[in-house]
Amino acid sequence: MHEMSVAQNLLASISAETANYKAKPVSAKISCGILNAVNDELLLEAFKALSKGTSCEGIKLEIEHKPMQGLCKRCGQKFDIDFSKADCPACGCKDFELLADTPLLLEEIEFETE
Repeated sequence: MHEMSVAQNLLASISAETANYKAKPVSAKISCGILNAVNDELLLEAFKALSKGTSCEGIKLEIEHKPMQGLCKRCGQKFDIDFSKADCPACGCKDFELLADTPLLLEEIEFETE
């Protein structure tokens, strides 16, 4: 299960930051591209199961999916691709380069404040 290994890595990263800040995490936000093969529901369940009994138990995990981006070959505009209308919003050109999908990233961790 791919989501289990992703959840293990997230838990390790969040736990390491928790030790650095000596504070309890209350939420974390991750982002990934739309082609990333992560099932949100399975990832959330895996993280919940793995975090039981740790300092990360009960934190809210938010997953944001970033759109694919393209680079127009005519005007150089970088834009989010709408696959129902795949053309440059600046000049209307249909000739563009697909840019790399956004990798899975731990964007932020919110800690409990006293």
